[in-house]
Amino acid sequence: MRLRKKYWARPELEASHIVRTDQYDHKGNWSEEFKNKNDIHLELGCGKGSFIAEKSRQNDNINFVGIDLKDEVLVFALRKVIEVRAVKAEQNINVRLMPLNIMFIDDVFAKDEISRIYINFCNPWPKERHNKRRLTHTKFLTNYKKFLKVGSEVWFKTDDTGLFEDSIEYFKQCGFEILFLTYDLHKSGFEENVITEYEAKFASIGKKAMFLRAKLNKEN
Repeated sequence: MRLRKKYWARPELEASHIVRTDQYDHKGNWSEEFKNKNDIHLELGCGKGSFIAEKSRQNDNINFVGIDLKDEVLVFALRKVIEVRAVKAEQNINVRLMPLNIMFIDDVFAKDEISRIYINFCNPWPKERHNKRRLTHTKFLTNYKKFLKVGSEVWFKTDDTGLFEDSIEYFKQCGFEILFLTYDLHKSGFEENVITEYEAKFASIGKKAMFLRAKLNKEN
């Protein structure tokens, strides 16, 4: 569905301390942006922000960066983070949000800056000619390895079986070890799951979420 343009969204984003529209200026210096040396976790396609907001609330000792392409979506993520964190000043929130085309992500982070990546219900791009657009495709995984620490993980959730099974092979081809895998996340006993807006909607009609944790075991 095409989003209607919200001309007020960009000014609201630019007025916020936790939104970075100068994202390319922070490569190699994200610890300075957060003013600490805590691990940084990255969500690719943060949507309206319920996942990253809750992760932030649960983990004060971790920094979070959320990326989405559209201002019209990211502005709601900003509001959700502020609502969930409910702190007196945005400067105290361990989240940064960025409007960004993920194709350019390796221009934003330097080697070893990211300790975990979350990919939640990305576009499955089911047609074979479109497979390289998948955020778990080897093309993207190769880029992530440029800034993901060795020994760190990618956590991936989807409701698309074809994408899930192909992604298992993508991870293996790129030197990742599958640590955990389930075709029914909500019945798997995995206790660290944070439910996204999309996930809640489809769980309510009995649709299953598939999930894996993949660990990067070697350099490029």
